[in-house]
Amino acid sequence: MINNENLQIIAYQKVYAKDFYDLNVAWLKKYFYVEPYDEKVLSNPKEYVLDPGGFIFFAKYNHKIVGVVALINQKTFFELSKMAVSSEYQGLKIGQKLVAFCIEFAKNKAWKSITLYSHRSLVPAINLYKKIGFIEIELEKEVHYERANIKMFLEL
Repeated sequence: MINNENLQIIAYQKVYAKDFYDLNVAWLKKYFYVEPYDEKVLSNPKEYVLDPGGFIFFAKYNHKIVGVVALINQKTFFELSKMAVSSEYQGLKIGQKLVAFCIEFAKNKAWKSITLYSHRSLVPAINLYKKIGFIEIELEKEVHYERANIKMFLEL
């Protein structure tokens, strides 16, 4: 079991850019593949996430980065995206803690909602989102992820 006192959620620092890339590429390769859009965003988080007004947070456990999540400013909404947890730390509710942190962060910013895209085969993730209160909404035809086959929305 994970000791919550040793788990911190911290904001993006350039020193962790490789962790952002590596954690996401690991899960993408395990379940899908790295799409061109992923490669672009993961290789340059400053340009594609931070500069347009988005945020990246890391789960740090005992001085090691074990998880990551991004809130990407898509102009008309914020997208919960690029969430990954190191395989040896999965099942310890780190993903749940990252999402809860993002929701609290969004509420503090007075955002109205958070949107996410996922794939139905990722059953534990979909169940987590539903448990938190995300609801499925219509998926538009032009999505920036080829793998996305579900869109979910959380009103804050």
